[in-house]
Amino acid sequence: MRYVVTGVAGFIGSHLAGALQDGGHEVLGVDCFTDYYERSRKERNAAGLDVLEADLSSAPLEPILTGADGVFHLAGQPGVRASWGEGFQLYLDRNVRATQRVFEAAADAGIRVVFASSSSVYGDAETYPTPEDVVPQPISPYGITKLACEHLAVAIGRARGLEAVVLRYFTVYGPRQRPDMAFTAMLEALARGERFRLFGDGSAARSFTYVGDAVTATIAAMSLGRRGETYNVGGGDEATMNEAIALVEEVSGRRLDVERVEAAAGDVKRTKADVSKAAADLGWAPETALRDGLAAQWEWASVESRR
Repeated sequence: MRYVVTGVAGFIGSHLAGALQDGGHEVLGVDCFTDYYERSRKERNAAGLDVLEADLSSAPLEPILTGADGVFHLAGQPGVRASWGEGFQLYLDRNVRATQRVFEAAADAGIRVVFASSSSVYGDAETYPTPEDVVPQPISPYGITKLACEHLAVAIGRARGLEAVVLRYFTVYGPRQRPDMAFTAMLEALARGERFRLFGDGSAARSFTYVGDAVTATIAAMSLGRRGETYNVGGGDEATMNEAIALVEEVSGRRLDVERVEAAAGDVKRTKADVSKAAADLGWAPETALRDGLAAQWEWASVESRR
């Protein structure tokens, strides 16, 4: 098969493209190489991949999708904390506008899209574990843009026949994780002997999802996901940040110097995914224990921190 992977130089996108290639598929990667973090990291992520540099909010999309059997749309402006204030315009352009164009182009081409959404759409959810039919109530501008993209998938599906599957990722971690995300910042600080800034008192809990598990679910969604459906992709291990720090110290054999600061606006208190729907439809369940995933990320961060 021939697949297009947007956001291919990013964390999850690069792992996904590599796994698709390993499975014998042809992959065209697309990435805008924004300045959200260093380009050099993205170039290392994308090494060995066929990458077209293009801005999905403005580039002609028909040539990109010609001959494709499906699109994995992972491109977007990430990050809750940067989505407030004037920065929101980037989220409108790179999430909502770019996704609307990808969805309409895919509908015109008659090809399926697997869209990477986020657990941020739930906000502080009304129940845990959280199933997909809970009413989403995002508490950050970032989460609002991801929910808007989900609604676009429904609207364009009804009006123009788009075949889309939505995945809500829950705090994906592992090698190549973005430098602004907690585990990378934590592990690189540990490797360098620097202080790590923790937002909040460490009681916030997450369904941490190893990147290899997220990739497996994403590939399964292309062939097995039901049109118009939404699936949670969340790790089997829920842990607080304090528990994660203790695991990191255990894995590395080092002591982390932690600076605790006020919790950031838009950060939710807890996430815990109900993945029974993904298990039923996609035959998927998370397999990687948090300790094992952190050990793999520590090995990578130890090298990355010396660059």
